[in-house]
Amino acid sequence: MSTIRDVSKLAGVSVATISRFLNQSGYVSKEAEETILAAIQKLNYKPNNIARSLAGKKTSTIALLVPDILNPFFPEIARAAEDAASRLGYTLILCNTDHNPDKERNYIDVLINKRIDGIIISSYTIRPEQIYALEAENIPVVVIDNAWHDTSIVSISTDNRAGGQMAAQHLLECGCRKIGHICGPYHIAAAKDRMLGYEDACSQQEWFTPSLMVYGDFSVSGGYHAMRELYDKHPDVDGVFAGNDLMAAGAMKALHELGVRIPDQMKVIGYDGIQMDMFSPALSTIAQPIYSIGELAMTYLDQMIKEKPLEKKSYPIDVQLIVNASSRLP
Repeated sequence: MSTIRDVSKLAGVSVATISRFLNQSGYVSKEAEETILAAIQKLNYKPNNIARSLAGKKTSTIALLVPDILNPFFPEIARAAEDAASRLGYTLILCNTDHNPDKERNYIDVLINKRIDGIIISSYTIRPEQIYALEAENIPVVVIDNAWHDTSIVSISTDNRAGGQMAAQHLLECGCRKIGHICGPYHIAAAKDRMLGYEDACSQQEWFTPSLMVYGDFSVSGGYHAMRELYDKHPDVDGVFAGNDLMAAGAMKALHELGVRIPDQMKVIGYDGIQMDMFSPALSTIAQPIYSIGELAMTYLDQMIKEKPLEKKSYPIDVQLIVNASSRLP
């Protein structure tokens, strides 16, 4: 399926020029028009959004792209976005990308041709240029749990570095003498920032060494294997900060198998604040206001669809330390 980017490349003009031509919203030279038309015909490009743009009609449909629907963080985001969408008169389409850039690109191409009114994107693989291409198609985008500084992209996210520092500082205040960190995928900005927060709090401690930071993949199994690795390297560790709650669950399972008592011998804290009853003991965490993030994303997207001005492009949200039995002092 050809996209506007394919037409742009073949015609040798910008995506913005093609968008102006398709939407009849600005000047395009006669020569450029002929080149664009030839490229459209050769590629059999079908810009279904033409009818919407010319007629001024909306589909009252928005999409939410998430990377992993099995992570409880994202169903809560979806529930909030859907609740808000319903109140505002929209139907929400949920798209699960499985952290797969090719699947993500395919979804975006399909949504463009389905004449979607707007998209909320939670993705660790999306690039700014892809969002600019959507905006060139007159499709507003709000990004959550990610951000690019010095861009015009509207984003809603929390201060992950401050949250990571808060988690590590809590363990220090609980009396931990050697704290490890199970970090998420290095290419994910949120995971990296949480790791940097851990380093901010711990790097000046006498016991600190980089080997106290072990890799997980934001999954339960990733947290399990990372905890086993961390304990093999540092059997004297007495506190662990997992970069998300799923990895914390895996770490607690590993500690149970190793016969390490929580919180007496090991204090554990996670990140996200997802609703999970499986934790025993109850997990301390750095809680993001997940429902509020999804609700705000839909609210701001609605304002963009209705071409209402936004006060700012970046919306940072505070996190909160939730202390439960996994790190509580005896």
